[in-house]
Amino acid sequence: MARVEVSKQLMLDSREFRRNPQKFKDALKLRGLDLDLKTYSELEQSRHDLQTEMESLQHDRNEVSRAIGQAKSQGEDIEDLVAGVSNIGARLAIVRQEFTKVQDELQDFMLTIPNVPHESVPPGNDEDDNQLVRTVGNTPKFNFEPLDHVDLTKGLIDFERASLIAGSRFSVLRGPIARLHRALIQFMLEIHVSEHGYEELYVPHIVNRETMTATGQLPKFEEDLFKVQRETDHYLIPTAEVPITSMVRGQILIAEVLPLRFVAHTPCYRSESGSYGRDTRGMIRLHQFEKVELVQICHPDRSWDAHEEITSHAENILKRLELPYRVVNLCGGDLGFSAAKTLDLEVWIPSQERYREISSSSNFVDFQARRGQIRFRERTGGPIKIAHTLNASGLAVGRTLVALLENFQDGEGRVHIPISLQPYLGGTTVLKFEENV
Repeated sequence: MARVEVSKQLMLDSREFRRNPQKFKDALKLRGLDLDLKTYSELEQSRHDLQTEMESLQHDRNEVSRAIGQAKSQGEDIEDLVAGVSNIGARLAIVRQEFTKVQDELQDFMLTIPNVPHESVPPGNDEDDNQLVRTVGNTPKFNFEPLDHVDLTKGLIDFERASLIAGSRFSVLRGPIARLHRALIQFMLEIHVSEHGYEELYVPHIVNRETMTATGQLPKFEEDLFKVQRETDHYLIPTAEVPITSMVRGQILIAEVLPLRFVAHTPCYRSESGSYGRDTRGMIRLHQFEKVELVQICHPDRSWDAHEEITSHAENILKRLELPYRVVNLCGGDLGFSAAKTLDLEVWIPSQERYREISSSSNFVDFQARRGQIRFRERTGGPIKIAHTLNASGLAVGRTLVALLENFQDGEGRVHIPISLQPYLGGTTVLKFEENV
């Protein structure tokens, strides 16, 4: 793999955008976005005019410099010519500064534009308009009133202690719940590494601004991130997708190594600034939670096959755990900023009598790869091409824990453990919860 210097981060194909901005404006209407092409046109015109003037000034300076050389060789007076070069140089410095400023403004504008939705993305405004793809498994039928995971575990998920330690929307897992949580992580990692062919990584939990920008978290979602106060350009990761994708940022890969498949378990940190008042009870929406994350870097020709594959890998975990779930195709208005298409896996939560997201499987096509300059060559010396990136949660561990507890309760304070998970709990088949102080 050849390293290259990462310069200005790209986003959408700027040349294609420049040729036909209206095409992008029309395509982004599926997201409910009315793209401001007036601002773009003004900036692009300024860029074009300044570049033209800069090239003209550079040409004039070269011409005068040649004239000075000729005049010197003939013993002629060069005072006026030297003054002319000085004036051109002064103006060129000003134009270059203005050009750089406009370039930065254009980049800032382009960084705010989300990915173009794939043609298979359905229209719609929010999650109510998402398209059901399939439902897998049967929801449990209880002959008792099922408890939610908070009441069922009788204090072993300790929100009171967590609030004292850190504040609201944190949890402390105790005893058998902490062990079950750890077992789920080990189970997921083992399946993805041994059966699905992913390389396991351990990655930083704090990343810089460039890394956050490459995957599309910045500048769009800055308010949702936890910023490290002593490091003005460092952030706690909202998902392992961020550092994993940057494993190949700024590199030119050889096509033969594709696809790259990475998996990592990390905590994830989110301020949830846009979800005030939602899911305040239990473990559904916390500031700190765990995920096992899958990322693929692949050849563009295999992109959509890879999306089906990575989705099936996340689904396999749910099937092994015998949890009922469904797959939905997110509509344009519910689609994430960087995704061209997302399939959400939603697991059944009995206490809520509804399906809740447990994994998002997204194909970003070339969007993240342009921002992070993730490229490849088919052969040595061949043309450089943009790779495609994909990710899926495989799975969100806390929500998996909630689903397992609630779906496999028996009405007598016990939870039965799926056969596939029992080896990761030392053969334990049933967990029984008693009152804890």
